[in-house]
Amino acid sequence: MVMVRTPDGVNLYAEEHGSGTPVLFIHEFAGDHRSWAPQVGALATRYRCITYSARGYPPSDVPEDPADYSQRHAVADAIAVLDALEVDRAHVVGLSMGGFCTLHLGLEHPERVRSMVVAACGWGSAPDRRSEFRAECEHLADSLRAEGMAKVAERYALGPTRVQLAGKDPLGWRRFAGQLAEHSAVGSANTQLSVQRERPPLYELADRLAGVDLPALVIAGDEDEGCLEPGLMLKRTLPRSGLLVLPKTGHTVNLEEPDAFNRAILEFLAAVEAGRWGRRDPRARGLSSTGLER
Repeated sequence: MVMVRTPDGVNLYAEEHGSGTPVLFIHEFAGDHRSWAPQVGALATRYRCITYSARGYPPSDVPEDPADYSQRHAVADAIAVLDALEVDRAHVVGLSMGGFCTLHLGLEHPERVRSMVVAACGWGSAPDRRSEFRAECEHLADSLRAEGMAKVAERYALGPTRVQLAGKDPLGWRRFAGQLAEHSAVGSANTQLSVQRERPPLYELADRLAGVDLPALVIAGDEDEGCLEPGLMLKRTLPRSGLLVLPKTGHTVNLEEPDAFNRAILEFLAAVEAGRWGRRDPRARGLSSTGLER
C-alpha cells in the first residue's frame, strides 16, 4: 500500500498488485479500493493492477468542506495516483462515478490513458431527469448527515439496481453492503453534493467525447435503467468504442458478473495491445441494413 499526497494536500490510499502494463481502477460511489478484488485477482498475473480509495473514502482522507470535492478534484486525484506510482500511461477501468472520472481523464489527459473501460456509467445524464437527479443527490446527502452511513447503507444496498447482486450472490452482496456501511457519512454526503450532483451530464459532453480517439469498452447491465441509454450514446459517440450489455444484470456489474466482466476486460486489453481495436468503419453508420440507396 501507499499513501498518495495530492497537490491540494489530501492523502489517498492506494494499492498495487502484479506487474506488467498498468491498469488503474476507479471505483463507484458505493465502492472503494476493495470493490475491485475480483478484477485484481483475475488480472494481476498479467498486469500491474492499481486501486485506490477516492477522497472522502477511508482510509483516504475525508475533507470536511464540500468545496474540496468535485469532478475536477476526482480527475486530479487519479493523475496524482499515477504520478506517485511513476506511471506514464495506464489502461483505466471505471465503474459508475469512476466511469465518469475515466471519461474525463480521456477528455483532459489522453496522453496518460492507454484505453478506457467505462462500466455502469450515465446515472443522472438523461436530459428529462436532470432536476430529479439533483434532488435525489441532495436527499441522499441529507439522509447521510441525519441518519449516518450504516442506516442509509441498509436501504441503499437494496436499491432497484442493487437487488440483482443480492439475488445472484447473497454472500457477495453482504460483503458489498458491509463495506458500504463502513464508509464515511461526511465523505459520502460531500461526494453526492459536489461530485455527483454537479458533474456535467454525459449528453452535454457528446461533442467533446466524439473527439476522444482512445480505445474504449462500454459495459452496462440490462437492468441498470439509468445507464442503458447513456451506454448506447457512448457507443455511438466514442469513435473507437465497443458496447457490451450483460443480461439480467444491475449496476454493480463487476461484482454481479465477475467472470464475464473480467473476460471482457482481458479480451479488450489484449486487442488494444495487439493494435486490433480500431475506429468504427464509417460505412457501419446509418439505419439502413442493406446499404442500398433508394
